[in-house]
Amino acid sequence: MRREGIALMQMLTPDYILGLVDGEGSFTAYIRNPDDKKEVKRRTKVEPRFYLKLIERDKDILYKLKTFFGCGNVYYQKDTRQNHQDCYRYEVVNRKELMEIIIPFFRKHILHLSSKRKDFEIFCKLVNMIQKGNHLTDDGLKKMYLLKQDMH
Repeated sequence: MRREGIALMQMLTPDYILGLVDGEGSFTAYIRNPDDKKEVKRRTKVEPRFYLKLIERDKDILYKLKTFFGCGNVYYQKDTRQNHQDCYRYEVVNRKELMEIIIPFFRKHILHLSSKRKDFEIFCKLVNMIQKGNHLTDDGLKKMYLLKQDMH
């Protein structure tokens, strides 16, 4: 491993990761509106995801996060908006990895920003509801959709 890589891995402490996630991370979920009757292209009704997005020159940090957590993927994300740079995104969507790795880490290491903590708590509730199969019923999906509206 190059010297820069070793230094970067050493700086990936839980506090450093919390700061990154507070500033650039997101706990979110796509939840199909059960009352929307239009044709939907997505097969999935519910997709929880944790991600962190950084500009291209900082992408090495995202690869180190992937190594740190031992899960997820890093993706290139082109941005065509004016005054925006292309980015890279570290993302975890696998439900098992979210439940066994990501959620326990952020339960043990508490986020600093109250808005991010609120989103994380709602995210945890949604993942728990998925575990219970709530997303498989119209009533459960509707409750999840309404809960998601409280996220940032």
